[in-house]
Amino acid sequence: MAIFTRLDSPLGELLIEADEHLGVTRLTLDAGEQPDPGDARRDDQVLEEVREQLLAYLAGRRRSFSLPLAPGGSEFQRQVWSALQRIPYGETRTYGELARRLGREGAARAIGAANGANPLPLLIPCHRVVAASGLGGYSGGLELKRRLLALEGVEDLRP
Repeated sequence: MAIFTRLDSPLGELLIEADEHLGVTRLTLDAGEQPDPGDARRDDQVLEEVREQLLAYLAGRRRSFSLPLAPGGSEFQRQVWSALQRIPYGETRTYGELARRLGREGAARAIGAANGANPLPLLIPCHRVVAASGLGGYSGGLELKRRLLALEGVEDLRP
């Protein structure tokens, strides 16, 4: 069964969606204007651990998450998202480095596309991937990417 919750955070309102049996399926940043998912019921209690871990991360008290995640996506996307979860807190990798680590030399653009399609920002730390020449892009905007990297102690990267 699909469930959701909303969370007021230092980043604004977050919308967290989950499959009650599989795990968290989507995290929407800046969700204040977004309507509730029509096919899901609100369940703050079941998703309380997700809420607590996100708030602890944003307060600098947590460096990783221990939550069941179910982001969907293609096999390639799931490989990329798995690689993102192995980037340590406070470190970054380039799109090219990720491509090499996945045995897909020259696939930096495909890595970037999968990174941009990540349905679980923060939980799957796509903000830790940068361009070889600087900050790169971020679906939540470059200012938010800078804030998240600064939270983790990463020096400012200029685009």
